[in-house]
Amino acid sequence: METNQVFEKQVEKKVEKYVKKGVKILAIIVLGGILFLLANYVLMRLWNWLMPDLFGAGTVTYWQALGIFVLAKLLFGFGGGGSKGKGKSSHKKKLRSSHKCATWRRDFDEWKHYDQYWREEGEEAFKAYVEKIKNENHGTTKEE
Repeated sequence: METNQVFEKQVEKKVEKYVKKGVKILAIIVLGGILFLLANYVLMRLWNWLMPDLFGAGTVTYWQALGIFVLAKLLFGFGGGGSKGKGKSSHKKKLRSSHKCATWRRDFDEWKHYDQYWREEGEEAFKAYVEKIKNENHGTTKEE
């Protein structure tokens, strides 16, 4: 008798677990559907509020807004994202971790001294360079 009761309790726990899981899945599906319909309604209202005034476009119905929404998703994607597998790494992580940009970062850090250099030496060096160019150009024009 005790084995029957233990078995019944195990079965009851499993059924309860699956029923809870089923209710959660159903609730997620219903909530997702409601959010989708609400997003479509918001799209319709935004379109009808902005597009006629800004671009002279006509107003759209709910079903036309749904068509625009689906078309936009097909053209521009569904957001992608999602989680990657544990073995896979994203392109951004590879780019961040690459050492190819290390020299660029180091060079960029040196630019903080640019203003001070320009005040102390750069303006004089630039004027000297311009004079040198002028002299070279005058020299070539005289020879011709």
